[in-house]
Order: sequence, then structure tokens, then C-alpha cells
Amino acid sequence: MKDLLRTATVCVLAWCVAASDDISALSQLHPRALPNAPNGYTPDTQDCPPTRPTIRSAARLSPNESSWLDIRRNRTIQPMRDFLSRANIPDFDASGFITRNSQNASALPNIGIALSGGGWRALMNGAGAIQAFDSREENSTTPGHLGGLLQSAIYLSGLSGGGWLTGSIYINNFSTISQLMNDPSKTVWRFENSIFEGPDRGSVQLFDSADYFKTIEDQVSDKKDAGYNTSLTDYWGRALSFQLINATDGGVDYTWSSIAQTDSFINADTPYPILVADGRAPGDTIVSINTTVYEFNPFEFGTWDPTTFGFAPLEYLGSNFSSGVLYDSDSCVRGFDSAGYIMGTSSSLFNQFLVQIEDQDIPDVAKDFVSFILERIDRDSDDIADYTPNPFYGFHNSTSPTAQSRRLTLVDGGEDLQNIPLHPQIQPERNVDVIFAVDSSADTANFWPNGTSLVATYERSLNASGIANRTAFPAVPDTNSFVNLGLNNRPTFFGCNSSNTSSITPLIVYLPNSPYVFHSNVSTFTPSYDEATRAGFVRNGYEVATMGNATADTQWPVCVACAVLSRSLERTGTDVPSACQQCFQRYCWDGRTQSTAPPPYDPPFKGAEEVATSGGASVKSRSERSSIAVMMLAAVAV
Repeated sequence: MKDLLRTATVCVLAWCVAASDDISALSQLHPRALPNAPNGYTPDTQDCPPTRPTIRSAARLSPNESSWLDIRRNRTIQPMRDFLSRANIPDFDASGFITRNSQNASALPNIGIALSGGGWRALMNGAGAIQAFDSREENSTTPGHLGGLLQSAIYLSGLSGGGWLTGSIYINNFSTISQLMNDPSKTVWRFENSIFEGPDRGSVQLFDSADYFKTIEDQVSDKKDAGYNTSLTDYWGRALSFQLINATDGGVDYTWSSIAQTDSFINADTPYPILVADGRAPGDTIVSINTTVYEFNPFEFGTWDPTTFGFAPLEYLGSNFSSGVLYDSDSCVRGFDSAGYIMGTSSSLFNQFLVQIEDQDIPDVAKDFVSFILERIDRDSDDIADYTPNPFYGFHNSTSPTAQSRRLTLVDGGEDLQNIPLHPQIQPERNVDVIFAVDSSADTANFWPNGTSLVATYERSLNASGIANRTAFPAVPDTNSFVNLGLNNRPTFFGCNSSNTSSITPLIVYLPNSPYVFHSNVSTFTPSYDEATRAGFVRNGYEVATMGNATADTQWPVCVACAVLSRSLERTGTDVPSACQQCFQRYCWDGRTQSTAPPPYDPPFKGAEEVATSGGASVKSRSERSSIAVMMLAAVAV
């Protein structure tokens, strides 16, 4: 395999990294809003609202989400009409179809986007997909591109690195990827500075490494001194915030629930963001069938699983709920749901990177800092995030494994192998029709995906224990077949024929990371990337989503439009256009398997290779990259 690095630079479309002096106002981040935590990183006791918060059953959508959906469905009509018109399905008036059904929300396509985990690799690859789907991006609505799909979507879920991407977009006022990459103040997405070094002096953060670590330590210590349990995830989440949130001190007073108070979300101008984590007690071993999957959305935290089967108001996490209520003698707590802590929770697998700190090529001050905090923390809690007091204490005692524990601990949402956060979007109450599943997992020895996440979600949906709780998922082949049949190297549709399942499943548009113009298969645990390398990753993700701007298949935009419309055509009894029938024949999995062990997977480039160096790139050749990933490959594919 060719080395990743050659002497070249990447400067294409919105990924240009050389013309920093000519960045337009369009590429600038908007000022942050709603830093609403009452006491920085430390949760604080507050007066309760007149209607005291309670825990609700997961039997239906929350009233808040339902009300928001009523607005969002109408907001997506025009973007969807425009997107489908640009796709131009032959001999079919897609715009007219949307117009005719615009008064019947249940007839319209319900679109979701899911961004997998995989560290910075997943963040950057997913960023390319989001950039491709965003009509605000330059050239994204020209022929061969897919701009407008983001504006047409109802849900956007993220996990681990995909969760960092989702959080960074939303906590920064639903910024575009170009804005995050080209911010002239250079306060976010500065991945050339490892998370173990901290931001440069002169930025809004104004830190050197020593100040950076002291600030993080002070913030977490204040939370601990206030009586709240802390873990490595607190430190990890605070450090992530300095890279991902455009605010002083890493946005220490920004909460995940503040998203619900931003104008763009209130007006339903954005999809509904969801992050995913798994429930797990310290020291337990996770397997897919016994894991309770939790979600964080702007209104709530909880699970649809038949174990806990409940949701807590996110803004009041940290309050002393018991049996679903907050007694009159108890005050409300606010500020527990720090945005960085939520993003850190969904990626707590990276705590293992901290535990292995002595083996890492990072500054001595970082090693000293991490060694210091490890001495202060229970080693059984290395990879957990602590949500004590458990908001579900005494709730659903007969089914919940944590109902009798005051402590609730969560881990990385990919530890159950469901590394694409599909779980929130396959819930029957949400009625999602099509999910664009962006897979940046490192399942193979060379850090490419092989369908492991889809297999895990499919197997969970079939489990006889009932853990799936009425969720349905289309059939997928085994991971060997994914590789042998090339399904991990090109887009594939799963669930095309809904009559093959006992209940209707979403159509899954699987978009696996593959090398179009850049070797985007680095280790999940590679901690730093210079600007040119970052640009190459994002560009490759864009090319994966658009199939090289439709150069690999001129009909790809048509086929994406057909996938969007598929379930709506069924519901309305509309004949499937012949162009869509051809698309489904081309991209739908045909049920074949080839389960023999595949040879080593090393895919060739699909387009012209673009590789970058910029003052010495941080991404190394494959042999050099592999050492870090070995830490966790034996435990979980991420």
C-alpha cells in the first residue's frame, strides 16, 4: 500500500486551507448563544418550575418532541421539493408528488441521518457527508451533488466521533462544516493541536498546556467538591470541548439542553439531534442483547428499551428523582448536562487512551496531568460516565436492572458493537422511512468498516428476550459477506422490499468509508491532524456521500431521491418510477451471502489520490498508525 503522505497540498472548493486571508463572511462562525448553566461546570441547586419535573414512560413520544415535529415536518417540505427537483427522476414529477401530499404529513418522507463512531476519523469523514448534504455549502446544489438532504431530514443521530460532530454543529448554532473548518479566529477544530496539548495561545482560549490542564482540573474538582461523582469522562469531556465549542474555557457553561432554547431549533430549522450511550456498571462486560441503549436529545435523557423504558427531563439531570417524581422536599438541579460531558459520555471508550498515557507520544505535562487524575479516580471507573443520582431510581422496579441503585453509569455508545447510532431512529414511535447510515468504523485490520454495526443492530432486533421492544430492522448479511461482496466499499440499500418483513422497517442507505481521494483509514486513537490532512479527510467523506459527485455513477442523485421516496410511494399507492426500479436493482442487497473468510482488505482508490502534508503531517503510514489501535481492537470494533 502506498504511504499516506506525499508532498502535495489539498485546496479544493470549501476545503481550501491556503487562502485564510480571504475567508468570506459566509465561512465565519456565528457568536455562541445560551450559555445557560447556572454555575459553570458544577451542577447547581435551583428553584423548581411550577410544574415539577417528572420521569415519563417511553410508551410514546414526548409532548415536546411531538410539538416540535409538527413544525419541522412543514419546514422540510420546500427543501425536500427542491432537493428532489434537482435530482430529476426521469418521467416522474417528484416536486408535484410532494406538493400533492404536503397537507398529509404521514405521507411525506421521514428522513434520518446517522453518523457512526470512530474518533476524529469519524468526525472528519462524517463532516464530509454532512457538507455534501447541506444546501448552504458552496456548490452542494449543483448537478451531481446532494445538497438539501440535510435540510430535508427530521433526525440526526451521532455516536462517539459522530457525536462530537453532531454536538459541535449544534452547540455552535448549527454551523456549516465550512464555517467550523475555516473559522478565522481559529478557536475550533484545531486538530493539529492534540487534545493532550490544548489550544494555542492567542486564540479565544488564551492557554498554554499548563494553563489548559489546570483549568480542566479546577472545573472538574469544583464539581466533585459540590458532592457529585466524577470520572475520567469528566476530564475527557472538558478537553473535547476546547476543540469543539467556540467559546471561552471550552464552553464550560453550555449545556445539551440549551439546544432546545436556540432560535434555530425552536423554529425547527434543523434536524432533531440525538446522541447515544450504553448503560453499563463498572467492570461488567457488554454484549448487544443485554445492553440498555440510552439517548440524549434536546429535551430528554432516557431509553426506549423495555428495561428502564423511561425518559427524564435533560435540563434537570442531577436532581434527586425517586420512583419517577421529585419530592417537594427536594430542589431541582441544573447544569449537570454539560455539552462536553454529554459528548464525552458517548465516546468514553477514549478513556482507555488516557489509561495508556505512558505509551503515547504526547507532551510530558500531559502525561503528568493524566497520571495525577488517575491516582485520584477509582480504576474500576476508567471507562464510565457517572450519572449519579440515578434519575430512574425506583422507576419500573420489575424490569430495570438499575432501579434499585442510586448510581447510573454509562459508556461509549459503540461498546455494544452498534457503532452506527440507528437505535433512536428505528423506534416505531418515530416512523423514520429512510436512514442514511454513514459508517466510519474501523472493523478491519486496516481500519475500514465491514458492516459489523449493521449486523449488531439486526441481531438485536431479532433477539427473543424482547430487548428490541418492537423495533424492526432489515436483514443484512454477515460481515464476511460484506467484504467479499464489496458491500463495505460502495453504497448499498437494505430493506428495499418492505413486504419481506413482518413489520415495516426503515430503508437503510449504507455509506461506508472508502478511499475515493484520500486514505481515510487511520486509527480511531490517532490524536492530531494538520489542516491539510483534515481537509483531505473531509473531502473524501464528501466524495463517498456523492460517489465522486456522481462521477462513479451519474444516476446516483436519482437513486438517492428514489431511496428518499420509497416508503412514501408505498404508503400512497404510487407506482414506482422505472428509473427507481433500476436504482433498486443496482443498489439493493439481493440477499446473497459469501461467508468464507475474506482476504486482507486493502481497497484501491476510486478517484485521483490527493494526499497532503503541511509542516509535517500528523497522520502516519499504516504500519506506524497501527500501534495505538491495538489497545482496543481486542475489546471492541469501533
